[in-house]
Amino acid sequence: MDLRLFKNIVILTGAGISAESGIRTFRDQNGLWEEHRIEDVATPEAFAQNPALVQRFYNLRRAQLKDPNLQPNAAHKALAQLEEIWEGNFLLVTQNVDNLHRRAGSKNLLHMHGRLDRIFCQFCDEKVDWTEDLLTQHPCPSCGRLGMRPDIVWFGEMPYHMEEIYAALDKADYFISIGTSGQVYPAAGFVQLAWKAKKIEINMKDTGISAAFDSHLVGPATVEVPRFIQNFLTN
Repeated sequence: MDLRLFKNIVILTGAGISAESGIRTFRDQNGLWEEHRIEDVATPEAFAQNPALVQRFYNLRRAQLKDPNLQPNAAHKALAQLEEIWEGNFLLVTQNVDNLHRRAGSKNLLHMHGRLDRIFCQFCDEKVDWTEDLLTQHPCPSCGRLGMRPDIVWFGEMPYHMEEIYAALDKADYFISIGTSGQVYPAAGFVQLAWKAKKIEINMKDTGISAAFDSHLVGPATVEVPRFIQNFLTN
């Protein structure tokens, strides 16, 4: 592979890659998250109306990260290894809010929907790494006000790092989408923005945007991602 010609790679990961480690997606076919309506636990309005319910919901999700059985899988590790040996520009963008990519060793990583293991203050925007339960009366360590909330991008809020992501997509020589539904925007539109890239989709099944990719690999991420990366580096 001649990295002088093809050096910019952008990878997008979604819930499918973490599901193979045992992360619950929480969202069922009826659109409910743990029997809660999305509007009740994943919007700024929900937090304003019932902060205790919202905090409890995310406390349960955050607690799952402490499960000793929850470990980065072969796909997470393969992506970290690719980043380590890649001689060009590498960016991993994830829609996931868990910490599995970071635990696997990924470094040039953007969490576009936030992180479960971080909280922030609604008043001064102070961000704090956090692994315990968060109570509604927890004060901000910076300004002292009671405005701490999960550092999660809720419905109606702008995803993080979009300017950086768009700039990387515009220059991408390769765009690889792994374990995403192709239904959630703006991530579902990334394939169109990577206008000059060779585009590869890895998923358990075809998605609504599969036709926009040059190739589509069907199967578990734990199998297909390591195999794809091995072939990618040797061809």
